[in-house]
Amino acid sequence: MSFSLPFRRNQPGSALSAFEITTLGLHIAALLFGLAGLLLVVPHPEFIASLPLLGQQAFSWSMGNGGVAYMIFGTLGAIAMGSRLLGWRRLLCFLIPSVGISLGGELAGTSTGIPFGEYGYLTGLGYKIAGLVPFTIPLSWFYMGLVSYLLARGVLQGRNNKWLHLEAIALGSLLLTAWDFVLDPAMTRALIPFWVWFQPGPFFGMPLQNFGGWMLTGGLFMWVANLLWGKEQPHLNRQELILPLVLYVANFTFALSMSLGSGIVPPVGLGILLGLAPALGMWWVAPVAPVAASSEAQSAQSPSAQSNETEIPLPDLGLAAK
Repeated sequence: MSFSLPFRRNQPGSALSAFEITTLGLHIAALLFGLAGLLLVVPHPEFIASLPLLGQQAFSWSMGNGGVAYMIFGTLGAIAMGSRLLGWRRLLCFLIPSVGISLGGELAGTSTGIPFGEYGYLTGLGYKIAGLVPFTIPLSWFYMGLVSYLLARGVLQGRNNKWLHLEAIALGSLLLTAWDFVLDPAMTRALIPFWVWFQPGPFFGMPLQNFGGWMLTGGLFMWVANLLWGKEQPHLNRQELILPLVLYVANFTFALSMSLGSGIVPPVGLGILLGLAPALGMWWVAPVAPVAASSEAQSAQSPSAQSNETEIPLPDLGLAAK
């Protein structure tokens, strides 16, 4: 007779890990620290001058690297969260297209002006790929795109129509773009700007094509991820969507506070209308109870694929009953 041992696979839906909690907590802490520095300290150079030399050096380092830190922590937290909610395969099927496509779009935008307009990145966001795009930028596309898409899918669960995936992509892209409504004006008009528009547009310095570029880029990598997921689409309930919502709201609040601190009010209202309010609403109407996979997906899985354990056969040990 032969023996088999259970091999526990990395399954979505497991409990929060200390790594996930720590990285997301550090991400939010870095956002708050950066917000305090940009809004409360930078406008008062006399305060900076009053600091001892070590304090001035620490503040200078934080202003030069704080943006890098919060985006790296956000990325690590999103990877931990995504592996828990989706499993590693589905997470990688989102991470790789989102980073690759957004980086390609940013490189094209900073070198040709397509699809976002003519702009360039300044300092404070880390090493620039090809001397054009900070490496942290595609990482932020990944984690904000992921939480936007998961929230959009949550509100559409339970529906069974052929347009569901396209609706989720459209809603997810809108949530992602609404974040930029609020973020972009502040980041270009702050006392320490992070990028600059070479041909300013009518929306607080932004060209209108920037919004189309955001919708196109976000929609494209969400569509690719959806295609790679195939019939293994995620089915998340309200409780599972709490951390995606927290990550979205934290980053949106940072952008909102920066815009208000710069005296830019209209984009805040537009962002709340198209981003923050819909995100909260999507989370609220998401299913309360755990959501089962669709019958289509279930029928495509073999019984062994539906099990949480995979049997690993061992060679016959010659112990068959006599």
